[in-house]
Amino acid sequence: MKHFLKLLDLTGEEITGLIDLAAELKYKQKNNIPHRYLEGKSVALIFEKASTRTRTSFEVGCYQLGGQGVFLNTNDMQIRRGEPVQDTVRVLSRYFDCVMIRTFKQSYVEDLAKYGTIPIINGLTDFAHPTQVIADLLTIREYKGKLEGLTMCYIGDGNNMANSLTVGALKTGMSMTVVCPEDYRPDASVLEFAKQYGDSFKLCSDPKEGAAGADVLVTDVWTSMGQEEETKKRQTAFKGYQVNEELMALANPGAIVQHCLPAHREEEISAETFEKHAAEIFDEAENRLHAHKAILVELLGRN
Repeated sequence: MKHFLKLLDLTGEEITGLIDLAAELKYKQKNNIPHRYLEGKSVALIFEKASTRTRTSFEVGCYQLGGQGVFLNTNDMQIRRGEPVQDTVRVLSRYFDCVMIRTFKQSYVEDLAKYGTIPIINGLTDFAHPTQVIADLLTIREYKGKLEGLTMCYIGDGNNMANSLTVGALKTGMSMTVVCPEDYRPDASVLEFAKQYGDSFKLCSDPKEGAAGADVLVTDVWTSMGQEEETKKRQTAFKGYQVNEELMALANPGAIVQHCLPAHREEEISAETFEKHAAEIFDEAENRLHAHKAILVELLGRN
């Protein structure tokens, strides 16, 4: 694995391998077993979008692995003044061993990989959120003991989370249902990818239909960063797409809930359902740390 740009680039075996490695690193941290695999390595952490979990988990993860994470806000970089991406990444390739970036355009991340000479990690774009999904799949496996044969139902905007969850779920043997309004469907390339999985993938607009028989219900905010001017329009479009106790009653017994956070209670998820499933949601948040460490170790190796 040279880069970590989107789950479409990975095989199911590679995704499972990252989940296994994240579980191993989590075990080592919990049991105080040394795992300083990034000793002497430096990682540039570039943020064009605001972040709580991505920034802190990567910074702490680099430290726990014995490396150094350097936070870079794009407002303080020359790219804000128009420096070409190929110039920026060729310089960073001389200073750092890896770049993690959280930005808007997927094409920018792909260009970093094209022109740089070091591994590039996609910490989030408008198209994909692959680091989050490794954490989600790890959490689901911890609670359910497996992934293959389970059914995941995502309810909400067909955004970067819907895109990456669809790919991650299908490639690891899960069935996937995406429930969203017709005008807010996942990316066309993801829907084309899902066709090869036949009946294991389902796209519908009825939350009750989607939730029926699900083992995992997932949701996300209705308005992502950069879409703030659409907030009222989206609140209208997604009315009725809330994950709540009515939908949970249709899911399989013992169904869990995942949310990448931050959550807007009483919008995409009811406060009651959020609190009933808070343990799962915050285990998912913690697993960001272990998933990110696994990605770094996979790309940079074990010293």
